[in-house]
Amino acid sequence: MRRIAGLETEYGCLSQRTMETPPVPERVRDHLFYRERIGLMDVHDRDYDEPAGNGGFLFNGGRLYVDMGHIEYCTAECLRLRDLLASDQAGERLLQQGLIDLGIAGEASFIKNNIDHYTGATFGCHENYLLGRDAPLTQGNVDALLAFLAIRGLMVGAGRVGTVMVPRGIDRGARTRVLPFQVMQRADYIQTEIYEWVQFNRALINARDEPLGDPCRFRRFHLLLGDSNMLPFSQALKVGSTSLVLDLLEADRMPHVALADPVRAMHQVSHCPDGPWLIELSDGRRWTAVELLEHFLVAVSRLDLEEDPDSVWTRLAWEEVLRGLREDNDALLGKVDWITKRHLLDLFRTQEGVRWDDPWMESLDLEYHNLDETRRLAGLIPHPSLEELGLPGLGEEDLRLEAPRNTRAYARSQLMKRLAAGKFSYVIDWDYVQVGNSGYYALEDPFVSAVPPKAELPGLCEDLELRSK
Repeated sequence: MRRIAGLETEYGCLSQRTMETPPVPERVRDHLFYRERIGLMDVHDRDYDEPAGNGGFLFNGGRLYVDMGHIEYCTAECLRLRDLLASDQAGERLLQQGLIDLGIAGEASFIKNNIDHYTGATFGCHENYLLGRDAPLTQGNVDALLAFLAIRGLMVGAGRVGTVMVPRGIDRGARTRVLPFQVMQRADYIQTEIYEWVQFNRALINARDEPLGDPCRFRRFHLLLGDSNMLPFSQALKVGSTSLVLDLLEADRMPHVALADPVRAMHQVSHCPDGPWLIELSDGRRWTAVELLEHFLVAVSRLDLEEDPDSVWTRLAWEEVLRGLREDNDALLGKVDWITKRHLLDLFRTQEGVRWDDPWMESLDLEYHNLDETRRLAGLIPHPSLEELGLPGLGEEDLRLEAPRNTRAYARSQLMKRLAAGKFSYVIDWDYVQVGNSGYYALEDPFVSAVPPKAELPGLCEDLELRSK
């Protein structure tokens, strides 16, 4: 990719140990930090809802903490798609291993999805993309970006049973299921186009300006509309296609297209898994979502930039998915999550003679996202693994333990390992490391992975050598 990206995933937890204190997410967090020593726990309050001891940064460049009862894992900053997917999978494996180590894997599960069928609550998979501060955010470019984001889920949505109506936990009798199945998990929760908060009035584009880097050079483009993907192909295409559209934005080459109502278009696409996905443009014309996605793909293909391997892979995958959506959805089994999930659930529903609104279907919807590979429904259909995707440059390092070596995540990780070896007070954040009262290292350029010489870190003892391996 031409930009650094990262993912933040909140995990649901199914547990038979509901009365236990501390709850499962906190037990797993504490086990991973204090017994497995995967990182350094925060020793300071980060915010009113993130007190000291709530979480911390990991030696693999990521971050793990508890957010409103959910355990949340953030990947390292990644410059390549394969690193991003590997870092995300590392989080899955850490969490599942935590359950196994604690002896509770048979009684508790972490679920990588975005909805609670019982209460109607939602939890997110947030995407972060580094964007140049001087990117031309004109009205036309923003309108085009909103159009892409509104319909992107047709290619990479995770799918869900039902819709947000009356939550089951409130009144089962009054609960109405209008939709058997839809394309996107998060669509029903997106209410506006652009807004700065993340928990209420959720938007297609989160407008919070928090660059976590040099604010004169960078923006952090933050998205919360996407679904949590289980299939590596979908995950890679989600991030890769969005990065390519941001290339268009930075080059001021966005297509001249706008939707009459982007949020409504997102809901329409999600609510019609059988198509034809007709959406209205701002000038009154009606296109299908597939036609609009093709329009963006053509624009990306014409962009006159030096080609990188991730972009080549993404364009080929984009073409493959659009061809499957036009001609044969079954050709996308094992690659597109919502199509794969719908196929599996429909097979079960037909064989067992149950309706889509049967609670059994909701349960299986969750099991599709189970981190336990022995229970995960997503694994029942053959699908290309991360290694089999053919993403360029797949490395041999274990990103459960090591940070990507081409971003600042590596520098932060190396500094943390030296901190762990001594008795230092510290404050760690994405864009700096503070050691004691005098040692400060700024990480304002996410592309810089070099570890500073010890002379630049007076807060560290003289006998600690800081160097990249």
